[in-house]
Amino acid sequence: MILGKGEREDGNQSSLGEFILLGVSDRPQFELLLFVLILTCYTMILLGNTTIIVVSWRDPHLHTPMYFFLSNLSFLDLCYTTSVGPQMLVNFRSTHKSISWAGCVAQLYISLSLGGTECLLLAVMAYDRYTAICQPLHYTIIMSRRLCLQLAATSWLCGFGNSILQTILTLQLPRCGRNQIEHFFCEVPALLKLACVDTSANEAELLASGVILLLVPLGLILVSYGYISTAVLRIHSAQGRLKAFNTCSSHLAVVSLFYGTAISTYLQPPSSYSQDRGKMVSLFYTMVTPMLNPLIYTLRNKEVHRALWRALGRNVTAQVT
Repeated sequence: MILGKGEREDGNQSSLGEFILLGVSDRPQFELLLFVLILTCYTMILLGNTTIIVVSWRDPHLHTPMYFFLSNLSFLDLCYTTSVGPQMLVNFRSTHKSISWAGCVAQLYISLSLGGTECLLLAVMAYDRYTAICQPLHYTIIMSRRLCLQLAATSWLCGFGNSILQTILTLQLPRCGRNQIEHFFCEVPALLKLACVDTSANEAELLASGVILLLVPLGLILVSYGYISTAVLRIHSAQGRLKAFNTCSSHLAVVSLFYGTAISTYLQPPSSYSQDRGKMVSLFYTMVTPMLNPLIYTLRNKEVHRALWRALGRNVTAQVT
């Protein structure tokens, strides 16, 4: 059994200096495989999301609400994966798989904040698509620059504000000397497993937060797409219906990936939390989903394709001249 610095085997003293992230330390071959997979995912996340941010910022044709929110999502995904990815990569190749107490606090707070922000931001993006398709004549008036900034700022502020309480409630629980986390990074369900007291109040608060940040935005998204579906069916031309479908299918795919995995983790009692399953699901929504988001939004998006070609053309011209 791996023991942290200052921890006693009798469990009477807690290691205040660090936590041990066990991950899959009992399966070294699997660790190497995960290291390669996560390094690949993280590299693609950096390249894909940075490309979307730079192209959306530099190309005037993409200065629209849709790409403003997409740039926010890409920046959020970059921060989200960076809050956990490098630490995981280091621990996969280290014999002492530790994270400092302050590092765990920061990781938990930042990942919770960004996860909550993404829940709200995806709902805002659904509202943008609803306005574009259901009220096209008033779209530019409704989705003004001021409103876009307010919606984005509200998503970020609510995400970061909500996680303060969750972080404090989770980390103030007595652990009775336990500091070994059965996970790749600091996450609420895994940390609650360390508590040596009744965690019913924490579980109730986690469930309430999950309902507010997961089910309510998801409900709003589904309502928005209900109206969008009705509007699309009224479009007479097949080309018009296909264009409307293409603008929404990417967002729906991202919503399905993110909400599906997050709900399976945070809307179940931590007491029934399956550690091995929880680890894999967490890897999916922290590394795989942010890697897929740029691909989903760009593979069938002709506007982004044209913007990339314009950017490449400008760079080639600048080098020639």
